[in-house]
Amino acid sequence: MKRLIQFVLTALLAVCCNGGALDTPVVIPDDPGVGHDEIVLGKQLDDPYSVVNMEKALSAVYPTKASRVPVPTTHYYVRFLPQNDRQLQMLEKLGIELLDHPMDYEIVKEGDWYHDPSVPEGEITWQYAAVPKDTYMPPLVRYEILHECYIPEDNQETKSVDGIDWAAVERESFRLTGNGDMLYELSPTKGDGAQTPAGRITIEDADLGLVEGVRGVRVACNIFVKTAHAFTDEDGRYRMSRSFSGRPRYRLVFKNTKGFCIGLNLLLVPASISSLGKGEASGMDVLVTRDSDRRLFSRCVVNNAGFDYFKRCSAESPSVKTPPSNLRLWLFQGLDLGITAMLQQGVLIDNGEIGRMLGQYSILVKLFLPDAIVGLKGKDTYAATYAEALHVFAHGSHFMLAGRDFWDHYVRYLAKSYLTSGFTLYGVGAEEDHSYCEVAEMWAFYTQTALFKERYGNAIATNFGHDWWFHPQIFEILAEDGLSWQKIFQVLGSDVTDREILQKKLNSYYPEHKSTINKTFALYN
Repeated sequence: MKRLIQFVLTALLAVCCNGGALDTPVVIPDDPGVGHDEIVLGKQLDDPYSVVNMEKALSAVYPTKASRVPVPTTHYYVRFLPQNDRQLQMLEKLGIELLDHPMDYEIVKEGDWYHDPSVPEGEITWQYAAVPKDTYMPPLVRYEILHECYIPEDNQETKSVDGIDWAAVERESFRLTGNGDMLYELSPTKGDGAQTPAGRITIEDADLGLVEGVRGVRVACNIFVKTAHAFTDEDGRYRMSRSFSGRPRYRLVFKNTKGFCIGLNLLLVPASISSLGKGEASGMDVLVTRDSDRRLFSRCVVNNAGFDYFKRCSAESPSVKTPPSNLRLWLFQGLDLGITAMLQQGVLIDNGEIGRMLGQYSILVKLFLPDAIVGLKGKDTYAATYAEALHVFAHGSHFMLAGRDFWDHYVRYLAKSYLTSGFTLYGVGAEEDHSYCEVAEMWAFYTQTALFKERYGNAIATNFGHDWWFHPQIFEILAEDGLSWQKIFQVLGSDVTDREILQKKLNSYYPEHKSTINKTFALYN
């Protein structure tokens, strides 16, 4: 077990030390300098939205009114230093846009992540945000207020009751702080040029010959501390709720509307981020293809597979339980090893025996490991990546029905098998606790095949898991006899710990299929 954990941690740390190569968008034609490793910061800039700077701008635009019109503090520019996952989740619940790098620095080289050199490697880095003034700050989380801000709201009138044109004051503050080149030029037809970003994020599935939306993903943008975000709909379309008078920096944040997230949740950022660089204030359209950066392509495919899977679970009756809404997946591009250990959900770590086996590593596992590691080595197409993700999400549903104790046995088997069977996760089907693996993998491989065929039909050969000793084709044959995917799922409770119990329970639930059930199980005995 220690060797498995050491292997995963070593791979993880090696990846992080090499610039976050774990798991980037199409290169935007008008911004070819967009990179997807670590962000490189330049000089610190003077934030035009600070109250001090807005007061100076107000005095410059309205010298006779400035003394009697206060510039109110609407936000605080804050940096947080969460110490663990619980504190990080406290910040996420505030609903603010967290960035892992300062918002008032020049970006010399774009990237997907940043780690403050003052924070030791392996610890969560500083998280920056513009926090509304009346926000209740979590008392346990260390934070520093960097300065007070005034961010004009879009819905306020062009001129306030005091006759102040705050849009003009905002522009003057950019000019006085040396940031005037970031704004659009004034236009008689477009005024200050302020526009609300809207667009569409799409991905090409060459295996089906179609372009579809990247569904339920978060699109975020900012200029200094002025931020906005929106989630894409099923067609990949988004629209922000705040307008900008200059070109914001855009990024995709892989935390889905369904709740699951893809990424380095604790080491670097709450969820993986793919930088899109600067775009127009009117919005940015992005098409991701197989020729795009592989990390972005993989993230978008897994994102769509998860969105589709969650939606599919409740599409018919009886419904299939969805995986935990806070499911965490990490994508490893260079590994063909994958494991759905459900560690964040309490599996293994709360088991005394396994905890003693891990010793000092149990703390590291609690801090760093996700619910699922998805190995994508050799999975270069949309279809191959989609299929791998379906397998993981299927395990997530089974976990919700089978429970933690079942999963303890299952993951323990995988770990021991990996170490004793020539680094093969599934072993040969004769080891202790192999029956837990048999039930879990029958379901996951069968689901992978069934939902994959729903999307791709028979155009792509699908024999997921047919060569393994647990024979997921048993479920495929039962499905052909009328036992649907949803009906098969209903029997996979915590009591179904081996194949014999599974067969008996299927017969009990669906006596009209008893003949086919018994013949099929006998065929693959």
